[in-house]
Order: sequence, then C-alpha cells, then structure tokens
Amino acid sequence: MGLADLKLLAVEDHEFQRGMLLRMLARLGASEVSTASDGAEALEIIKARNPAIDIVISDLDMPGMDGLEFMRHLGAAQSSVAIILASAVESVLLDSAETMSRAYGVKILGVIQKPITIGKLEALLRLHGAAPVAAVGARSGETICCTPAEIQDGLRRDEFELFYQPKVQLLTGEVTGAEALARWRHPRHGILTPATFVGHLESGELIDTFTEMILRKAARFCNDWRARSGLNVTVAVNLSSRSLADVRFADRVVQVVRAENTAPQHIVLEVTESATMMEVGHALENLSRLRMKGFGLSIDDYGTGYSSMQRLAQVAFNEIKIDRSFVTNATAQHSARVILESSLDMARKLKVTSVAEGIETRQDWDLLLRLGCDLGQGYFIAKPMDARAFLAWIWGGVAPR
Repeated sequence: MGLADLKLLAVEDHEFQRGMLLRMLARLGASEVSTASDGAEALEIIKARNPAIDIVISDLDMPGMDGLEFMRHLGAAQSSVAIILASAVESVLLDSAETMSRAYGVKILGVIQKPITIGKLEALLRLHGAAPVAAVGARSGETICCTPAEIQDGLRRDEFELFYQPKVQLLTGEVTGAEALARWRHPRHGILTPATFVGHLESGELIDTFTEMILRKAARFCNDWRARSGLNVTVAVNLSSRSLADVRFADRVVQVVRAENTAPQHIVLEVTESATMMEVGHALENLSRLRMKGFGLSIDDYGTGYSSMQRLAQVAFNEIKIDRSFVTNATAQHSARVILESSLDMARKLKVTSVAEGIETRQDWDLLLRLGCDLGQGYFIAKPMDARAFLAWIWGGVAPR
C-alpha cells in the first residue's frame, strides 16, 4: 500500500504546526488526511471512520485530552491504528511516552521530536505494513490454556523439548554457546512457549521436575555438540526463583549434570534478578555453591530491577545479560543507550562477560560492536531452533560480521 492509499489523521492543536504537517503530507503524496485538535476529537474520528484510519500522527501536549491519555484509550480499545508521536517535549519524555504507549498495546511506528522534517516523517510512514514491534503489555496472541494435569501428562510423555538460540562473539562472529529455551510440542496445539505453561509448573509444584528434565537434556546436547564440533562451547539454562528457595537445589543440579558426564564449566545458569529476591539467604547459598562447583552464573534481564547492582555485589556472577529493551531501543533512545553503555562499562570493570540479548537489526549489532560488548544473541543472528536445526545451522550457518 502506497502513501496515497493510506488514511491519515493529524492530531495537533497548534494551527500553524498543523498546517505545516498537512503540507508535508501532501508533498509526500498523502491524499486523505483528517485533523483533530486533541485526543477526544481524534477518538471520535477513529470510531466514526469507515474505512478505518491507518496512521495517526499525534502531538503529546494538547489541551483537553492530551496525547498520553489518547494512547491509553487506544490501548484499551485494542485499536489497530498505527501511531507516530511528534512533540516538542524533551527527548527523554518523548521516549517515555513511546514506552508507555507500547505498554498499553499501541502500535507505535516511531517518534519525532519537533520540528518535524519531511525526511523523518516519510521514513516512519513507510514503516506501515512492516512487521510490528511487540508491545510490552500487549496480548501475546498465545491464548491457549492448559491445565496442570495436561502439563503433567506432557512431562510423562516427554513432549517438552529444548530449542537453542546461538550466542556469538560480536568481534569475530564465532559461535561460543547457546541458550536452551523450553518448548512444549503439544499433540493438538503444536509448539507452545513457556508463557503457556511455566506459571502452572510453578504453582503446581512441578517446576523442580521440569528444571531437572531441562538440565538433563541441555547437558546431553552440550556433550553431543562439543563432541561433534571439538569447540569449547557452553549451553545456558534458565532457573526458576522457586527452585532457588530450596537449599537442596544446588546439589540436585550437580547430580543431574554430572550424571550426563558433563562438566559444570560447560553449563551456564541464567538467573533473573527477581529470582534472587525470594528467600534471599537460600538463593544466595544455592548460587554460591553452584559457582563453587564450576557452573557459570549469568544475571538475566540486567537493568530491569532496582537491585541489579546489589545482586552483582552479592553473587559471584561471571556474566551480565543486558535486557533486550535497552538493546532494541539504544539506537533511537538516548536514555536506553546510556544504560547500555554504563552496563557494558560495569561489566568490563568487574571483569565479567557482557551479553546483549534481543539483537534484531544490523544497527543493533554495529552499535554493540562499537561499544565493546562481548557476546550477543537475537533474531538478527538466528531464531531459536530445535536441536537438529541448530546443529545444521552451526555447520552451514555463518554469523554476521
């Protein structure tokens, strides 16, 4: 669909700026543009229009219903309209408004800090129809509900398996390891992600059985991969906060991994910051014991919680995994880039490995390379794959350089 075919809505209370925006849109070939002076008027136009509005270009600071409230109402209505936020507010506030809008489930094409230029406007308009960026608070679309009994049956039938996403060295493109991600190959629903079943596993007290199964399969795969390739690679496994609350957990992990003839040094255990905040003493004892036994410890989603730095001081983590939100937004948001740079600087000073997750574009890769990040993973490199596809990718795939 070309720009001439799109139905646009300009939400702007300032008459002169509204006129400038309309002239830019006309120069770009837009033929159908409606206008509104605030969010309330815009909502009425969106409700009344048939065919529907495709793109809204909205200011934030407006009398009546401002842009923030407008975004909230769009999210509540689950509107499919795409949004460009254009405002003269400071950049950090504009970034915050973008993040808030995504959290409400609004489809954001991007933001422009005024004055609007025709080049920036055209670039964002042409994103319409491209694959949408996932909204933080949006519904995932995976609405399948499974009961604890079904999950228990799935465990008994060995329907759960691991998909693997490669971790590569940014400087060389060399594959150094993989993260093991649980998937349920459901007989009726197909491949299901953890969002469908982890909550039931934890509430139904099946999480320890599940974690031991995951560790066993990951250790077995790691052995197979190392034997076939001769490479010094590792496999990372995520741990549940509930498991860390049991002081016997570390000993069980050691037993499971060694039973597969895998050295602990080849397994990295990923722990979210929140996991260390439940039963703090027990969690720290488990993590310290696991580190003493030789396991790698990674603090996952680094930067998303207030006590990340405190946890780094308390636990002998040897890897920081920087949350994807800072990686994805770093090329466009100043605040996200500052947090990313600070996290990488801290990793260097602490002499721990830095890992960036959520690398989606060449821009992400190039920025992280310039900033000196050690390892990366994300769809730009490869999506998670089952064991057979992963090994085929390793033999035939080439990481970006």
